[in-house]
This record gives sequence, structure tokens and C-alpha cells, in this order.
Amino acid sequence: MINITFPDGNVKQFEPPTTGFAVAASISEGFARNCVAMEINGALVDLSTPIKNDAAVSFLTTKDADAVEILRHSAAHVMAQAIVNLYPNAKLTIGPTVENGFYYDIDMEPISEDDFPKIEAEIKKIIKAKIPIVRREVSKEDALEFYKDEPYKLEMIQALDDGTISFYSQGEFTDLCRGPHVPNTGYVKAIKLMKVSGAYWRADPANPQLQRIYGTAFFDKKELNAYLNFLEEARKRDHRKIGAALDLFSFHDEAPGMAFFHPNGMEIWNALLAYWREEHRAAGYVETKTPIILNRSLWETSGHWENYRENMYTVVIDDTESAIKPMNCPGGMLLYKQRRHSYKDLPLRAAEVGLVHRHELSGVLSGLFRVRAFHQDDAHIFMTPDQIKDEILGVLRLVDRMYKTFGLGFHLELSTRPKKSIGSDAQWESATSGLSQALDAYGMDYKINEGDGAFYGPKIDIHIKDAIGRTWQCGTIQLDMSLPERFDLSYVGADNDRHRPVMIHRVIFGSIERFLGILIEHFAGKFPLWMAPVQVVILPINDDLSPFAEELHRAFEDAGLRSSVDDRTESLKKKIREAQLNQIPLIITAGEKERDSKTLSVRTLDGKVRFGVSVDAFIKSAQENIRARKLELDMLGD
Repeated sequence: MINITFPDGNVKQFEPPTTGFAVAASISEGFARNCVAMEINGALVDLSTPIKNDAAVSFLTTKDADAVEILRHSAAHVMAQAIVNLYPNAKLTIGPTVENGFYYDIDMEPISEDDFPKIEAEIKKIIKAKIPIVRREVSKEDALEFYKDEPYKLEMIQALDDGTISFYSQGEFTDLCRGPHVPNTGYVKAIKLMKVSGAYWRADPANPQLQRIYGTAFFDKKELNAYLNFLEEARKRDHRKIGAALDLFSFHDEAPGMAFFHPNGMEIWNALLAYWREEHRAAGYVETKTPIILNRSLWETSGHWENYRENMYTVVIDDTESAIKPMNCPGGMLLYKQRRHSYKDLPLRAAEVGLVHRHELSGVLSGLFRVRAFHQDDAHIFMTPDQIKDEILGVLRLVDRMYKTFGLGFHLELSTRPKKSIGSDAQWESATSGLSQALDAYGMDYKINEGDGAFYGPKIDIHIKDAIGRTWQCGTIQLDMSLPERFDLSYVGADNDRHRPVMIHRVIFGSIERFLGILIEHFAGKFPLWMAPVQVVILPINDDLSPFAEELHRAFEDAGLRSSVDDRTESLKKKIREAQLNQIPLIITAGEKERDSKTLSVRTLDGKVRFGVSVDAFIKSAQENIRARKLELDMLGD
């Protein structure tokens, strides 16, 4: 008999060899039906794996997040089998899982999404058959013989070490794979093909172009439908579409990956920066500005010339090689060195909204989310070692205030020392301890990413969550033990000796362009009043009322409200509809009644209309809403 120990500490005995199926069934048949894979002594394996000796066993069920990845890996095999059935000349390469799904790269005739129904019909046949998915291990020699007519699999096997190689078969279909997989194809109940694109084998343009077919899979059709609805909502919120519809920004071939901001976009941009400056002044920051072009010697000192040059734009000025800055940090080091510092000057919080340029490949450019020219809301905080905890706490509190203003939740992750790093053990211990102590004092749960820090220091990454639940990594707080050393930064301590300052890099918005793109999608273009490009539009119902509309416009502008007059010869109904489509928060109808009574008819985007509102009350309410930067439009106390 062998002893199987369960996660709760209970032990059961079984005749050897046994399998995960048998062990799970001993708990209950219902439990066994929901099991997908198991861990034996911490190793993730198929349920059919023989258990021959005493072992600690735990199960992954359809409710576990890791089980979904196993399902999607199996779904990739099911899709590949369907494609090989329909396209016998297809040659398979790799089919990994990715975030929210999977893909398979296949050398085959070009297909489009019009072919998906045919492929999905074949997939359904394979799922309905509930074909067992069986693992077997073969020698490398046998694997090479099996795949002698499959050039991509052959290349992959040749690159593997000698020894056994695992295959997975489902009926007549076999694929090279480590596993594990679900027990049979019937587990893949909810699957959907999403898109197809081109991809080069090994990402090398010299190699053949393959068809990359993406899909997703869930254990439950309701989960699949919820995901598809989520994608539809995300498509509606696409910042590129909304940006064009609201006339915020554009891109042009004359400057690939570099956004052109229109007047409406600049209104939002300026509102964001005004808020950023207000919060930073209150938090004790000074604002600086450094040049865009700096010569090669600076980038050699910082290490960028050696490690980052392929992403930098360079230029020769007065026979000296220079670079357009990809980041603001080295310029900030020069500013710190401009004068002598005492420990009494610290902490020194220097912020900069700096324009940086990075050469991104054209294939990864994506609206405002991935650009070649962008503004970073950097800050460099120089401090003594005993100030680390308080300064990190100060940044976290600033982050909390600023993100809450936009209705954004967030979570925190602490990344520790990687294998390749600089600095002594004592420096890393002190820096990591300072970050973790600050996080503990802040009181929010955080995740630890072991070994995922920057080579020059540990960091805190701040991941925001938008209105539809997507997460975005924007803010970061990094302790740097490299640049103060490279630039020989110092301060005079209380002992009158020179000491090396501790330095924090931090951003909150990150890239302002990217953050704006996130906000466009977060608000779906329906910005809070304080951010809206046009806050008030006045609609005179005929030409005779245009003077009254202009009078209101001047009053609103004098009060600091961004307003406009729509006096086109269109129907009032059409102008109201267009104002709503343009997401203008406050729509004023100017009729004879309003002119004579000196009142307003105010329509808001929630469909409510308020009549007889005095001009003074309207202005005061709008100003208070803007001053408080409220998320909701609570006009006139509603």
C-alpha cells in the first residue's frame, strides 16, 4: 500500500500503482469530474500519471485559475487537430497559451476569419467525441523518425537535449508537448477562434511566414460569453476610435508613432498637467526641465550608450555625437550636481514632465499606448538612507490621491533583486527592506515578484484597474543604486563628510500619452466636467437668439468654463444629438423663454433636463464641481 497525503493533512492508502483519477474518485465522483490535473509532490502532471510511491497530492479543478491555462493549451491542440483534418498539407510549429487565450503558428495556405465557422464546426466534432488525451514518452531518435516529414517539429526536436521526449495524442492526432493536458477533448466545451495574422517562424523575416490563429477557451459557456461581451465593450471604448470621434489626436505618416494633439486633446492634456502640478506642489516637489538632446559622454556615464543605444535616436552636432533623450534621469543627475548639497537639503524632490523619444518597432506601435515620442511625469527624489521609508510612503499616498481622482483602483507589486545586478548585498538588503517597510506601513496587501527588480535596485510597480476591470501598469517607484554612483553624487552629512544619496525614480501617470489613452477608454470618452474639452455648449433655437447665446458664452468663459455656441442652421434635435455624441457634459438650450427670464434650460448626458436655472446658480455649481474635480456631474445639488 502507498500513502497519499492531501493538502488538509489527511492520508489515504491505495494499492500501487494508482492514478489521479482513482484518488479523486475516492473523494467523490462529482469532485473527480471537475478535476483537470494534479500536483504530485509539487510537480504538475496529468490525472492519468501513475502514482507508485508515497506522495503529497493536490488537484486542480475547473475553478482554479491555473486549470484554465491547461484547458487553453489543450484547446490549442484541438484547434490544430481540426486544421490538420481540414488542411492535410498544413505543417504545425508551436501553439502556446497567452493572456486570455492561445494561438498556434501553422505553415498553411492563407486563411481569413471567414474560414473560422468551418474550422469551429470541425472543432465541435472533436470535442463531442471526447477523445482521450494520452501522454507517451519516446526517445529523441524515435521522435526524429516520427517527425521526419515535419520540418518545424524536426527543428525543435533537434534543439532538445538527448533523453526522453513527450508526445500527446488524441485519436490519430499527435503533437510534441510537455503537458499537462485535460483528460479528454470533451473538457474543451467553450472555445472561440478570435483572429488570424501573419507571423514569421522564429520571428525572423528570413524564415517562412506562418498563419497565427488565435483563440480562447473556458470551462463554461457563460464565462466565454462574458469574455466576448467584455471584448465588445473594450472595442467600443477603443481610444483610437473615440479620439477620432471627439477630435482629440491623430497620427500621420510623416511622424510614425508620434501623436498630433488637436485643440480638444490639448484641453484634456492641460487639465491633466494642471492637476499634476497642483498635487506635486502640495507634496513638496519642485519642477525642473532638462534638454531633449544631450551628448554621448552623458549617455556613456549613465550606461545607456552601452545598453540602450538601439532604442535611441542619435544626431551629430558640432562634430559631437549626441542622442535625443529616451529618459529624463541623466539630465536630472546633472541638475543635482549643479551645486553642493547638505543633509539638511534632503529629501530633494525634483519633478519633470519630460519629452522623451524611443525607437519602437513599427509593428508594436498602437495608438497612444505605444508611441515613439511621449512625456514622462518623472520625479527623482534624493534622500538619506533613513528617509527611504517616509519618502516611499509619501509617493504611495500621492499615488492614492491622484488615482482616486480618476476613479482608478490599484494594486501593488514589490520586485526584488534579480540574478544580474549591481551593488552590495548590504545595499540591496537595505533598499529592499526600506521598500517593504513602507509597503507594510501603507497597509495595502502587495505581491512579491522574487528576482524581478531592475539590475540597479528593487522597485514597486503600481497596477491600476479601469472601469471594465482591465489592469495597466503605469506608476512605478524604483530605488537606484547605479546612477548616484556613476555620476558621483554626494551630500555633506552631519559628520561633515561626503555621503552618497539614495535616489528614487518614480512616475505616476507614466507616459502621459498612454495614461490619456487609458483614461479615454476608462471614461469611454465621457470625461468628468473638469477634464471635458468643451464643458458647456449653447444651442440657440433660431438666429434671433444668437446674441443671447453669445452673451451666455462670454459669461461662461469669464467664469472659467470652456464653452462654445452651436448656431448652425440645423434642427435643435440634431444639434442636441451631436452634442451628446461629442460627450459635452452640459447642453444649454437658448430659447425666447430663457432669454426673457434670464434663466437656463440645462440638459445633461444622463438625459435629465432642468428648466429655469439661474445663470449665477449654474456657474457656481459648475465651478464647484470643477474645483473639486468630481467624477460625477452633481449639477445644482442633484
